[in-house]
Amino acid sequence: MAVPRILIVGGGYVGMYTALRLQRRLRRGEALVTVADLDSYMTYQPFLPEAAAGSIEARHVVVPLRRVLNRCQILSGRITQVRLADRKAEFEPHEGPALTIAYDYLVMAPGSISRLLPVPGLADNGIGFKTIEEAIALRNHVLGRLDVAASTPDPEVRRRALTFVFVGGGYAGVEALAELEDMAADACKYFEGISRADMRWVLVEATDRILPEVGPDMGRWTAQQLRERGIEVRMKTMLKSAEGCHIVLSDGEEFDTDTLVWTAGVKPHPLVRAGDLPVDEKGRVRVDAAMRMHGTDFAFAAGDCAAVPDLTRPGEFCPPNAQHAVRQAKTLADNVLATLRGQPRRPYRHKYAGSVASLGLYKGVAQIYGRELRGFPAWFMHRTYHLTRMPTFNKKTRILMDWTLGMFFPREIVSLGAIEEPRKEFTLSARS
Repeated sequence: MAVPRILIVGGGYVGMYTALRLQRRLRRGEALVTVADLDSYMTYQPFLPEAAAGSIEARHVVVPLRRVLNRCQILSGRITQVRLADRKAEFEPHEGPALTIAYDYLVMAPGSISRLLPVPGLADNGIGFKTIEEAIALRNHVLGRLDVAASTPDPEVRRRALTFVFVGGGYAGVEALAELEDMAADACKYFEGISRADMRWVLVEATDRILPEVGPDMGRWTAQQLRERGIEVRMKTMLKSAEGCHIVLSDGEEFDTDTLVWTAGVKPHPLVRAGDLPVDEKGRVRVDAAMRMHGTDFAFAAGDCAAVPDLTRPGEFCPPNAQHAVRQAKTLADNVLATLRGQPRRPYRHKYAGSVASLGLYKGVAQIYGRELRGFPAWFMHRTYHLTRMPTFNKKTRILMDWTLGMFFPREIVSLGAIEEPRKEFTLSARS
């Protein structure tokens, strides 16, 4: 008798944690777990801002799937289509011919992608903040702009290089801007002729508040703290155009910049539509409270790509964040096992723990079980909470060491932007 195959599409929070729990709880020979993802590692996204700011080594916020899922099959490449009708998925490895993967049980967890609006010039000039690659590139870019500004007397070039625009006032936008501004302000003392006052940091948010997850009072406090640091917080404002990196805002202001970061929301991965999965009007997979896809008894979905009912708020769905993804993975793995063994499934029900955000070194904001924290206590809570959630003792230890060393030594201010074109020097040598 063939061993049943559990196919997990996506190696992010839901995919990795589901596979990890299945790996621990499956009996030997009971099922084969296959995890397919474009990358062979999971990125712990809450630490991306600190990685971008140089407080944490970038390699320490990613977890290699092949190391932690040593009893699972890991396929690196792109799933292009998932079908329920014949229980098959189409897979394209990074190199070589495409494959058709047959499965008995399915877990859809491809996550989300940046939700871009049809703003002229945005796709050509903007950068997101969802991956470790984007975080590293943005760090190198910001430090590179300081290099540019310190190396030219041209006031227009300096002004453009030292203007940094972030669109989106949620966690990603606020934390990325706050951490990078804190890093750049600290780095200024090493760049002759550049002070903190020479830089312009702009946060653009379409609604009337930032960080809605921590409540209106804490959101207003955060906005005030950012403004006291010289950061422009533009609420009820939208980006109208970014052609040629010339920024046009809905309030009528126009200016040039070399840095445009887009963090204004996410949408479910388009893969969920590339097949016959049950999808709602927002592009999310339709699932019940046990995260089982509608109309099936073998397929499940969770995380950013799924409309998981929130049983604590009837009629609503769980928001797409890391807190839910990690918790859903535990219940999802148990429900896959229950289905495999012919046992009853249980619904996903959560107790909201709160929200934490870092605003730079020793600065933060948090709301934990209804209690509000600000400044250093919130920053400490942010680090403590996410350190406990970081997978593997190895990564926890490395991150803790990064923080400890940061107490005694200054952050690095080297821009390694040339790493994005590693063959440039070699090709120049070949031509000379």
